[in-house]
Amino acid sequence: MATTKKKRVNNTLSEYIQRLQTGEALLSDTPQNVLEVVGILKSYGVVLDAYSKNLNYIAEKQFLVFFPFFKYFNGEISFQKLLRHWWHDRINFEYAEYCMKSMMWHGGGGLDAYLDTKEFQERAQAVIAAKFKNNPLVLGLNQLFPDFLIEFVRVSAYYTGLGQFWRVMADMFLSLSDRYDQGEIKSIPQVVEHIKTGLVANAVNPITYEVKIADKVYEIIPKSVGLTFLADTAIPYVEAVFFRGTPFLGTVSLNAQAYQVSPDQSRFQYGALYADPLPIGSAGIPPTLLMQDMRHYLPEYLHEIYRRSPRGEDDLRVQICMSFQKSMFCVTTATILGLMPYALDTQDIDEQTTNLVYLQKWMERLKTSRILDVNK
Repeated sequence: MATTKKKRVNNTLSEYIQRLQTGEALLSDTPQNVLEVVGILKSYGVVLDAYSKNLNYIAEKQFLVFFPFFKYFNGEISFQKLLRHWWHDRINFEYAEYCMKSMMWHGGGGLDAYLDTKEFQERAQAVIAAKFKNNPLVLGLNQLFPDFLIEFVRVSAYYTGLGQFWRVMADMFLSLSDRYDQGEIKSIPQVVEHIKTGLVANAVNPITYEVKIADKVYEIIPKSVGLTFLADTAIPYVEAVFFRGTPFLGTVSLNAQAYQVSPDQSRFQYGALYADPLPIGSAGIPPTLLMQDMRHYLPEYLHEIYRRSPRGEDDLRVQICMSFQKSMFCVTTATILGLMPYALDTQDIDEQTTNLVYLQKWMERLKTSRILDVNK
């Protein structure tokens, strides 16, 4: 029976490879899916806009601040805003930090490699010396523990790296919604093509980072390092957040003797493409924060569909999560097609074989994802 199920899954995955080879998507092309994907990406784009601005604010204005109590305020502090913050009537920027920490933990890409170089350490030490030149206590601490403050700078670099990545993605998703409203987007392949075009157009955008101490600007990631949007932020983000992720507290045992969490990070499958949407809304599960944020910005046409569901708005976060997961398979499709070794319509046999092997490797990773569930 297990053999029959495995054979059925393999046959289904072969069908998805054929879809990709013909320029289709991992998500079925239906009017309902188009509406859900575009609508949820509209909401996601608004949230990413806020996340991006805050991440960049923290990287630039809260640089080497040990206790950044007001880091989520973007420099606009008022008693009324503080009350909303305490009441959680706000954007949950904690989710943005969760994604940033996941990227940093899993690593990968040029940003991760650069942060371990001697050049980065020299630049970090220079800016640390400038920041605390009048603080002998901190400078002394830096002498005793030379990696302590450098690690702070590494974290700041990831703040800005993810902030710059999400800046592009927010604009991309919002423009997708605009095109849909204008009648230009009518199918899932068109959604994928829009995202792929955006990824390719911004592929070589430089990822840089500088901070101002007193009246002097210090380059931490200069343009000369050659970090770019696609290779050094987009791909590591997909790997860390879409595929690997981190185990959600309360859903699995972190006890090594229980063997519920693999000791090998490369085998983690807790990302957006694998996560079961049912726990969404539970305390301690990071995606709950994202779904809570997106519920405030749902376009009316999507919100109305959720209201007409059997449970109405009682399971709104779960419904949002399911739509969001569908949209992430579209983004993944765009990534896969954008990174194809050769053109889809190549007539060269060797190039076709290389493309097939490339797609098979992707599908091997996706066979335990929720790809079958989102296409039911």
